Amino acid sequence: MEQAAGCPAAGGSYPQKNAEILSSQYGINLFLAGLLLTFAWAVHAVGISKSHLLSYLITLMLIQLLWMLWYLCRSCTQRRLIRDKDTHAGARWLKCGITLFAVITLILDSFKIGYYIDFSNCLSPTEGIFPVTHAVHTILQVYFLWCHAKDVIQSFKTLERFGVIHSVFTNLLLWTNGVLTESKHQLNEHKERLITLGFGNVTIVLDDHAPQCNCTTTTLCSIFSQGIYYLYPFNIEYHILASTMLYVLWKNIGRKVEHHQQNKTPFKFHGITVGMIFGLIVLTSTIAIVVVYLIQIGGSKIKSELALTMFYLHAIFVLALMCTAGIIALLIYRLEDRSLDNSKNPARKLDAELLVGTAAGSWLLSWGSILAIICAQGHPKYTWYNLPYSILVIIEKYIQNLFIIESIHREQEKVNDDIKTLRIVTISRGTTLPLTPLYKEIYNGRAARDSGDIPCLFKGSICGRENDGAGVAKEQTSQDNSLVMHSASDFSFCSRNSVTNNKRRILKNIAAFLFLCNLSLWIPPAFGCRPEYDNGLEEIVFGFEPWIIVVNLAMPFSIFYRMHSAASLFEVNCKT
Repeated sequence: MEQAAGCPAAGGSYPQKNAEILSSQYGINLFLAGLLLTFAWAVHAVGISKSHLLSYLITLMLIQLLWMLWYLCRSCTQRRLIRDKDTHAGARWLKCGITLFAVITLILDSFKIGYYIDFSNCLSPTEGIFPVTHAVHTILQVYFLWCHAKDVIQSFKTLERFGVIHSVFTNLLLWTNGVLTESKHQLNEHKERLITLGFGNVTIVLDDHAPQCNCTTTTLCSIFSQGIYYLYPFNIEYHILASTMLYVLWKNIGRKVEHHQQNKTPFKFHGITVGMIFGLIVLTSTIAIVVVYLIQIGGSKIKSELALTMFYLHAIFVLALMCTAGIIALLIYRLEDRSLDNSKNPARKLDAELLVGTAAGSWLLSWGSILAIICAQGHPKYTWYNLPYSILVIIEKYIQNLFIIESIHREQEKVNDDIKTLRIVTISRGTTLPLTPLYKEIYNGRAARDSGDIPCLFKGSICGRENDGAGVAKEQTSQDNSLVMHSASDFSFCSRNSVTNNKRRILKNIAAFLFLCNLSLWIPPAFGCRPEYDNGLEEIVFGFEPWIIVVNLAMPFSIFYRMHSAASLFEVNCKT
């Protein structure tokens, strides 16, 4: 459609490559402008207020809403057309996850609306318009992703590239806004905890942009203001998941899809009992540790030190278990001889890049903590536990990334070609029986055995012996020889099959265990349990402001890594 008439076919991709470059540059500039506006508001730049930032975000959301409505209407009018689909993109479990986060985001928007109503006398109208627009944007975007995340767009490609990339960076800016707001709240609590731990030299006064008027309903205001910060982690995950799904949609525009049947990989609890039990134990204990940590930290110096020690010991134990599980899984892979799937797959490529890219956030924090422990002159007892914890964080993510990336690139196990091409002719008293034994019987080596008919099996061939009239004794001898050959091949095949099943069962249990462990390790930093803030040693070595900047930049990536790893491990469990 977009190739001019008369242009050679070889140059047909040239306009589309330009469109891809132009749209990506548009998105980057859109994001940088919003990022600078967000930073200006955070540092109280002259002439920049929160209403300016919210107005910019509202405008971006409205443009995306118009584009999504246009796309949905056009798709509705062309619903009879057969469209290409990327079967690897927009998995059902991923859609269910983003729907859950979207529902909690809608609750967050309702809290913001209530907060605006209570402080309406001194808040800008944009603070009331923003959550309403965001709620509508969330509902329509989730519907759009459910219906069209797998689309491979082949018409209006230039226009669609700009629409999709606009949506990607709009979600990234909303994610940035959520991260900044949540980080400012965590930072204010962090200062109070440092003073409790005895680091009284921190004299920086931080402004949380609180309204300059009284609330009309004190109780409701307290519920809204406190509840908002507990819901922000889900809002942050929602926007980053939406941006990744939309990015895959953008990469698929104009792509030529290979038409082959995609094997469905449903999730089953059967066979992963051990991994689930140990994972649930870790999850339960982590929730208990977080609750105790948040209660004890900041209460007194002794309680704060005990809370930090408790957190480090628990994390060291969990990370050591995860390292062991990952090493076992990699050793099993080394014992197998299975090829890797190197076909073009934007969703899989993005998963691998996000794993390594976001892991760099926690690696940065870990190396900062290791350097602080080495260089610090004084070491409170609890800070020594930070050393093995930081080292294990680096090693665990290194091993886990190897396991996940290799798992998602491994080809799914296929039925042996010899079995698929097997043709069986059984001879019984000179009569050829039908060649229709059940696959399950062939697979288990029991084809026609129960009926007394002995098959003669050879790879990819028909083996049949016609009755030459030589007598019953010769025929019986031939059948006995076939029975011996068949029994030996049955034993060999069943042995290999048993070993393969045991390996798969171990891998599925490891994937299930690591899935729950990553969910467990997502909870502490997402809900305010951040020893990188509360340890205090890093601020002494690097200085308060530099270390806080490092933490605020790296922590969102570290949090996202755990959720993205959990999603990838869920997929690994389904494919194994």
